[in-house]
Amino acid sequence: MTLIDIDKVRYRRHLNHVFIGSGVALAVLSLSLSQLLIFLFPDDSGSHFHWNALGVVIAAAIVGFCLSHYRHHTYLREVLYVWELKRALNKITRKMRKVEAAAQQGNEQAMQTLQFSYAGSRQLWQLDDNIIIMEELAIKQAELDALAERYKITLDAERYQEHFLTEF
Repeated sequence: MTLIDIDKVRYRRHLNHVFIGSGVALAVLSLSLSQLLIFLFPDDSGSHFHWNALGVVIAAAIVGFCLSHYRHHTYLREVLYVWELKRALNKITRKMRKVEAAAQQGNEQAMQTLQFSYAGSRQLWQLDDNIIIMEELAIKQAELDALAERYKITLDAERYQEHFLTEF
């Protein structure tokens, strides 16, 4: 995955629109479908829980299908990028101990993985205004830079490939 610069204001606006639109669509579809099912298949006992639940499940499936179908639309470009970045960082985080240990041994792929993880995390935290942990990240980055200098490795987040993780 390649890190790209995205406009924070545009990203936040589009993310909010997607969340609000999905929520409204889910609510409207759930209520409409539930009422339609209750109208078509009335229950003499007065309990319509199963029709309400089915309406919610169908509405969730429709909203999920629409989001999946339109995920490569230009309007969702930033939202999809951040979602993919979070997924990639999560994969790295699950193997972080092994990656850090390999980096200490001079493994170049491990160091490139850490560089990508730190750069991606920095970008995410800035997009989400989560700057509390930035100081800790700067310390880790300085440690990685010193390690790379010791092993004469040039760090570049663009050189990271997801298949590097299979080694760890």
